[in-house]
Amino acid sequence: MSRIQLALNVTDLDAAIAFYSKLFGVEPAKRRPGYANFAVAEPPLKLVLMENPEGGGTLNHLGVEVDSTQQVDAQQARLMQEGFFADQERGTTCCYATQDKFWVTGPDGERWEHYTVLADSATFGSQPSPATESKPESESACCAG
Repeated sequence: MSRIQLALNVTDLDAAIAFYSKLFGVEPAKRRPGYANFAVAEPPLKLVLMENPEGGGTLNHLGVEVDSTQQVDAQQARLMQEGFFADQERGTTCCYATQDKFWVTGPDGERWEHYTVLADSATFGSQPSPATESKPESESACCAG
């Protein structure tokens, strides 16, 4: 199974959860402070909501979720053969999950991650990125776009 991931910045997490629960007919698969995700079967979609009062209604990042690290590695090898630079992360904590993944950047600066979830995590992220290190943990790090 693979599915597209769409991560959105939302102004009001509760209102967004209510809207997307009705839109897709499912409740969140995971909910934490400032964060929720939905595993939508039809259409196959991983919808991620990240509370950001100043940047609601904007795209955070895009992704492709796959079942295994082997699938992540195969996709990374294929894209590197196509000339993409792939920023690899292994065993990283992001979005309340431990993941193996890599990132590529599209022509307009949009970030795409290819990832697999290894385990659930009690924390949002393990290390803030330099661009987000001054933000609170709920707004920092692992996949801030």
